[in-house]
Amino acid sequence: MTGKEENGVQAFVRIHPNDNVMVALRDLPAGAKFSINHEELQLRENVAAKHKFFVHDLAAGDDIIMYGTLVGKAQDAIPRGSLMTTSNTKHAAGDYAYQGFRDDWKRPDISSFRNRTFQGYHRNDGRVGTANYWLFIPTVFCENRNLDVIKEALHRELGYASTDKYQQYTRRVLDAFEQGADINELDLLPSQHPKERYFKNIDGIKFLNHSGGCGGTRQDAATLSQLLGAYADHPNVGGVTILSLGCQHLQTEYFIDDLRRRNPGFDKPLLVFEQQKAQSEEQMICAAIRQTIQGMAELNKQERGPAPLSALTIGVKCGGSDGFSGISANPAIGHTSDLLVALGGKVLLAEFPELCGAEQDLVSRCVNKDIAGRFIHLMESYNEMARRVGSGFDMNPSPGNIKDGLITDAIKSAGAARKGGTSPVVDVLDYTEPATKPGLSLVCTPGNDVEATTGKAASGATLILFTTGLGTPTGNPVAPTIKIATNSSLARRMSDIIDIDTGPIISGEKSIEEMGAEILEYCIRAASGEVTPKAVLLGQDDFIPWKRGVSL
Repeated sequence: MTGKEENGVQAFVRIHPNDNVMVALRDLPAGAKFSINHEELQLRENVAAKHKFFVHDLAAGDDIIMYGTLVGKAQDAIPRGSLMTTSNTKHAAGDYAYQGFRDDWKRPDISSFRNRTFQGYHRNDGRVGTANYWLFIPTVFCENRNLDVIKEALHRELGYASTDKYQQYTRRVLDAFEQGADINELDLLPSQHPKERYFKNIDGIKFLNHSGGCGGTRQDAATLSQLLGAYADHPNVGGVTILSLGCQHLQTEYFIDDLRRRNPGFDKPLLVFEQQKAQSEEQMICAAIRQTIQGMAELNKQERGPAPLSALTIGVKCGGSDGFSGISANPAIGHTSDLLVALGGKVLLAEFPELCGAEQDLVSRCVNKDIAGRFIHLMESYNEMARRVGSGFDMNPSPGNIKDGLITDAIKSAGAARKGGTSPVVDVLDYTEPATKPGLSLVCTPGNDVEATTGKAASGATLILFTTGLGTPTGNPVAPTIKIATNSSLARRMSDIIDIDTGPIISGEKSIEEMGAEILEYCIRAASGEVTPKAVLLGQDDFIPWKRGVSL
């Protein structure tokens, strides 16, 4: 239900017919009157856009329903027309259990996409990349500085360095400061075109700096090894250079063993350099640069070629979420997800702490009891691990989430789950496990933006759709990340990081289905190298391994 004022402007929306709260689509003043189901409702206080107000009188302990599901409990008596707050509403989620597969998915119309292709990089194992990267991997944090040295050398000389506009700005500030001029009046000069790429068919050189590989627990090192192996095996990666110290927990042979277990037919160039066996650090770095350039020259012979849309694997993620996430950007990419699944592609929905409250819907969509059981086991063991340290999934929403209308974790989760559309759940994957089945898979990761995107790429996402209502610069080294705004105000304010604006859904100018189709069109262009997402242009190559501890 959408409420309109006399001037025809949409004022609020009821997401599901059973909801007893409404979402304000714009700032609504106290005293405003609306007709809801032929009954007049008057707001008792100001309701900011993205926030919720109650349409029925509630007693203490009554259920609060949103998205058609339990999202909280009333803490006190709440009169109708009141604003939902952290004081009158507390997190609550319904019980869940496997009750059989609910086979009621309505496949979307894919006629306009059925015979479409994208221009991708075809790997020998049959997978198709949306990009062609050379990857540098340290087996231990001790090699991070050497990676930084190599990155500085290769990026600039091979044409992968981002513009040096901030270096130029710093120089101008210093010059003005020395001359006694007002440095506050200096503006940033327009970006200069970066140096032309030396290797035309290699989209970038990526570096996986991390803080692991030694110290910590052996389990941490083992998990990191599996993660790094997943990145080396990624369809968007064409060649790999390994830097090892030599004495660390994560030995090079352990990494190679994990890589071979993941893909016994792995045949990409794999260059290994161990510092403690080198004559000097200088000798090792020079050898790594020299041999990497030789490998890149061979990789550069690969060119993009047509591939069916079924070869795409898209990860869906939200971060910096707001009260519009669940009614604009998330359902829009949910429709994109359904389109891709209907076309035979793969979709990855993760962030298990942000599925709390949406479990029953997902369990009912699992195609068999074993898959449902694995999801339930991973959810319950993860939540229990959090509770043992005095936390829990209910503590997931951040201050920014709450300020912008996501009062409980169940509200946040119900909206977040819409990114996965409505198709059946064909598989449930633990952290770093590869997606092998066409359709929607659930991937166990934290809700943390970077840990989650890191995990999605490890499971094979070749593109990531990332929705945000507050704005976040998150990206990924190997999976181009497309940033989607939930509202037009954000899209205008942070246009340097936003690729797509779903604000027209809020204004009523476009439907969820129209925006979902537009997003898939953008994905095809990005997968073909025709358009470069802002996160890639800005070098937002965020990579944080999850140590399997408590992270919400």
